Amino acid sequence: MIHKLSDVRSTDIGRNTYIWQYCVILEGATIGDNCNINAHVLIENNAKIGNCVTIKSGVQIWSGVTLKDNVFIGPNVTFTNDIAPRSKQYPENYAKTVVDRNASIGANSTIICGIHIGSNSMIGAGSVVTKDVKSHELWYGNPAVKRGYVCSCGCKCDDSLICSNCKDVS
Repeated sequence: MIHKLSDVRSTDIGRNTYIWQYCVILEGATIGDNCNINAHVLIENNAKIGNCVTIKSGVQIWSGVTLKDNVFIGPNVTFTNDIAPRSKQYPENYAKTVVDRNASIGANSTIICGIHIGSNSMIGAGSVVTKDVKSHELWYGNPAVKRGYVCSCGCKCDDSLICSNCKDVS
């Protein structure tokens, strides 16, 4: 379902994906199956979105950004793709940023380009992430730093890496 008030130029959009009003999806973007792209989202050329991804309102996904399967992007998350931007100067290649499967990024976070956010990790709201985040790590703050670990279910693990919710070991 593509809302009639969106401008969608890409033809590479999977089945059962919802794109709500006022979105702009450029021609080279790839979006998988079963995604939910909320209002006021921009997805630029060469951005890659996996299956079952949720992107909340007010997010921009620039060229060079890859979101793997089951990623959650909170409202107003900002990605970058040029470490030294200048007006009317375009790099030959944009920095690559990868958000791995099942990762979650909280509202109003900023993700500096060229980093990898590991699978099942979680970024707290309002964080500024400038370094790679490993799988199952919990990061938050400005600048964001590792504050612990999270389980695949999304709950915080104790010091022995046992989930407080499902009792699984991460």
